[in-house]
Amino acid sequence: MRCEICPRRCNAERTAEKAGGVCRMPAGLVVARAMLHLWEEPVLSGKNGAGCIFFSGCNLGCVFCQNGKISHENFGKVLSPARLREIFFELIAQGAHCIDLVSPTHFTPWVLEALEDPLPVPVVWNCGGYEKPETLRRLEGKVQVYLPDLKYGLSEPARKYSGAADYFDWAKRAILEMFRQTGPYRMENGLLKQGVLIRHLLLPGELENTRRVIDWVAESFRPGEVLFSLMSQYTPQPGAEGKLARHVTKAEYRAAVEYMEN
Repeated sequence: MRCEICPRRCNAERTAEKAGGVCRMPAGLVVARAMLHLWEEPVLSGKNGAGCIFFSGCNLGCVFCQNGKISHENFGKVLSPARLREIFFELIAQGAHCIDLVSPTHFTPWVLEALEDPLPVPVVWNCGGYEKPETLRRLEGKVQVYLPDLKYGLSEPARKYSGAADYFDWAKRAILEMFRQTGPYRMENGLLKQGVLIRHLLLPGELENTRRVIDWVAESFRPGEVLFSLMSQYTPQPGAEGKLARHVTKAEYRAAVEYMEN
C-alpha cells in the first residue's frame, strides 16, 4: 500500500515484507507488548488496570519519547487482526476495564479488522494527537474513548521536538472530530465509558506552549464536555540537550496548574 493514513502523507510503500514511511512499519500489525496497565489515568486503569496494547513505531517520533525502544527501534512482533482480537479477550478475562490501543494510528486499517464486532468493554484510542480527521471517521462506532495527546499549541516546539510544525492545525481538528463522535464524557462507577480525555505533557521551559494548549481547550469545550490531564512527569532522555536536559520544576508545574484552574 501507498500510505497516507496520517498527516505526514508520506506516500510510503508499506507491504507485509517491506517497512516504510515515517513510522518505519510494514503493512499489517506489529505489537510490542500487551499487559494490564495500572498507571494510566485512574478513570481508565481503575482497580484492575487498562488492557494496554503497545503498537510498534510512531508517526511523530518525538525526541523526548519515553517509549523509545517501542516507537523508534522497531521492536515488536507481527500479529494478524484475528490474533489481536484474541489478545483483547485475554486481557478482558484478566479483568481489564478497557482495551487501550497505544499508538495505533499507523495500523488503523488492520486494527479496524480486529474491532469489526463490539467488545464488552470500552475501546480507547490512545494516540499522539497527530491524526487525520478522515482516518478517525473510519473509527466511528468502534471506539468509545479517545485519549489524544495535545502536545503543542505552538509550531516552533512542534517542529523542533517532533518534526511537525503543522501539529496543532491537525490535532485540534482531530480532537473536534473525536468529540463529534463521542459527545460529552460519560462515567460509571468512577470509570470513563465514553468521551474524550485530552493529555498534555508540560515540557521544561515551554510554559507558553502549555498555556496555548489550555487556552484552546477552554475556548473549544464547555465545562463537563471533555476531561483534561496535565502531566508533569517529563523525563530527560539520553542525549537530551538544551531545555530538554532537565526535569520540569515545581514552580513550572504550579504555574501551569494555576493557569489551568483559572
